[in-house]
Amino acid sequence: MPVPLAPYPTPPTPFTPPANGTQSQLVCSGCRNLLLYPVGATSVCCAVCNAVTAVPPPGTEMAQLVCGGCHTLLMYIRGATSVQCSCCHTVNLAMEANQVAHVNCGNCRMLLMYQYGARSVKCAVCNFVTAVGASIKFSLALSL
Repeated sequence: MPVPLAPYPTPPTPFTPPANGTQSQLVCSGCRNLLLYPVGATSVCCAVCNAVTAVPPPGTEMAQLVCGGCHTLLMYIRGATSVQCSCCHTVNLAMEANQVAHVNCGNCRMLLMYQYGARSVKCAVCNFVTAVGASIKFSLALSL
């Protein structure tokens, strides 16, 4: 006696973003994964850890930085002066692009970032202290 075959299950409908493409992103407050959400949502539930993350109010400009303690990507409201990492609790300075400068480490050549006005910067990789102000003054004196 023939056995009736069950129909193939219908494939799940792929996610399609809203027609006007208005999506935004934020970092999950639980597992730190990047979450995409439609603009207008007030909170987002993470599919990985089920944590509910509140969405900042519309028009809030966000910025990102990498934690100096654990290298986790942090998102914060632009204009904040410091950001505490929720993973390792390190307090990170949040500076605007016009408040920082860059120099290569005098020992290992790693690119370092420092606040304008600093006289030296210590490399987190090799612990070498690179003089900043003196090298700029010295190079200016040579060019005169």
